[in-house]
Amino acid sequence: MRFDVITLFPEMFSAIKSEGVVARGIKKSLLSINTWQLRDFSNNKYKNVDDKPYGGGAGMVMQVKPIRDCINKIKQKKPKTKVIYLSPQGKKLTHKLAKELSELDSITLLCGRYEGVDERIIEHDVDMEVSIGDYVISGGELASMVLIDAVSRQIPGVLGNTDSLNDSFANNLLDYPHYTRPDTIDNQKVPEVLLSGHQANIDSWRSEQSIIKTREKRKDLLQK
Repeated sequence: MRFDVITLFPEMFSAIKSEGVVARGIKKSLLSINTWQLRDFSNNKYKNVDDKPYGGGAGMVMQVKPIRDCINKIKQKKPKTKVIYLSPQGKKLTHKLAKELSELDSITLLCGRYEGVDERIIEHDVDMEVSIGDYVISGGELASMVLIDAVSRQIPGVLGNTDSLNDSFANNLLDYPHYTRPDTIDNQKVPEVLLSGHQANIDSWRSEQSIIKTREKRKDLLQK
């Protein structure tokens, strides 16, 4: 999986590229992250990529040409890349969507800033808008990192000896409770079934607990 990220702040991605699950996937050559500084595609000496909005109003709008030129440059290497704009107006990022995106060969992520991008980019150059939630953050960089992490862990081999089949939301259920040593602390004990060594009983308990937790915390998932 190849991720290309169009951003004004490529340095922000150094953390996800060097630490954690995504970094391990990069080291295994299972995925790559390429950042593109949008200002490199500016056609003026000040490297501006935004301008005042037509019709007036607060803020600035990211211009068409630098973004389109950058996307076209990426498509010279990956013609079929799926261009995703991170936007509060987009389709909500879910486990199901992350799984679907993980089956692609290439994804290009457009990180908006200011008041967003010129609508003509969304209409002509973007394949999908994606939102990580019903709230607004300062730019698309953090949202892109969330998407990269969610998608990367669905790629076979990225998680090593584990997998994402038991993640929360994988079966429209939340994850079961987890415990580790010691088995008793401050009079709080680990459920006896987890100490029994009887795997069938443990699996049954975990399935039951997933349903209970989902019913208590996210009843809407059970309706699906």
